[in-house]
Amino acid sequence: MRRLLLALVLLTWLAPATAHRASDAFVTLSRDGSEVKGSWEIALRDLEAAITIDRDRDRQITWGELSAARSQLEQRLPPFLTLATDGGPCTLRIDDLQVSQRVDGRYAWLGLAGDCPGNSGPLSVQYRFMFDIDPTHRAILALSDESGTVQTAVLSPSADRFPAGAGASGRFAQFASYVREGVLHIWAGYDHILFMLSLLLPCVLVRESGNWRAVASGREVLREVLIVVTAFTIAHSVTLSLSVLDLVRLPSRLVESVIALTVLLAALNNVWPLVTRHRAAVALGFGLIHGFGFASALGEVGLPTGARLLGLAGFNVGVELGQLAIVATVMPLLYLLRSTPVYQRVVLQAGSLLVAVLASVWLVERSLTG
Repeated sequence: MRRLLLALVLLTWLAPATAHRASDAFVTLSRDGSEVKGSWEIALRDLEAAITIDRDRDRQITWGELSAARSQLEQRLPPFLTLATDGGPCTLRIDDLQVSQRVDGRYAWLGLAGDCPGNSGPLSVQYRFMFDIDPTHRAILALSDESGTVQTAVLSPSADRFPAGAGASGRFAQFASYVREGVLHIWAGYDHILFMLSLLLPCVLVRESGNWRAVASGREVLREVLIVVTAFTIAHSVTLSLSVLDLVRLPSRLVESVIALTVLLAALNNVWPLVTRHRAAVALGFGLIHGFGFASALGEVGLPTGARLLGLAGFNVGVELGQLAIVATVMPLLYLLRSTPVYQRVVLQAGSLLVAVLASVWLVERSLTG
């Protein structure tokens, strides 16, 4: 019992660090002949991590501090974002500086302008900002040419270069990049993973006369898992699509808070069972909220209309692949342990209680902070 209480205290202390926000930047570029214009939005928290701007160390970057650092930004940032054509490298400079507000905080908005040598070949982009500090950092790129064709990409440490080009290979590369981001998002989404695990833990058990007993056959377990996972998939796919296509929108703060609540309720249901035979209904209902959480990763991107369906499809496929990988890894182990006393007392009961504590901290943190 002392070890369990110590684990609860430690988990509560670590919870705020675990519920971190993704690190994203947004690069928008348009080319007209040899001229390039655009913008680069960087979260102020990321800018401070890379370049010291907060001179008074009060953890609040003011407009005065950002403005005072403009010459420093103009010298140090351009090498992290480089453009080139077949004719050679392009020049790029920062010609404007503002502050923009997004749902996850304040961003530095950098107006960009540059020139490329002639009109030879497509424009290529390489992005390297923050990768040595935060490997989870991503840049959402939207690149338009003279014809108005817009191409998008997610730039990461393993894919920091985007060769802008039309055709099937270009579209496939965009699709593949969103698949990859969908997988990474579900794997890094601790709240989504813990919700799914809370639903899967009792799938190898049956509740009878107030007690749990191990499910007799693997076929019965497989059937229950397929029903629960399918219900969750259908639900979050629906609201993910509705949100990304701008048909339904919910405030990010509300969505993240309710997601924490769904994790809390699902975990508590394992400790004090109320719903034991209709977990698919729980997965379906709560999955609708999780879909809006998945959409927040794409809603902030501001994808152009012509690329929304491509990005949506790729991201959704990635989420499902990442989810299936988790299920395939966890369920065989749960099935093997289902008949042991350790499973019910430690894995199901104590494990769910730890998840409930963590979800409670998330709920309070997300409700009180935007």
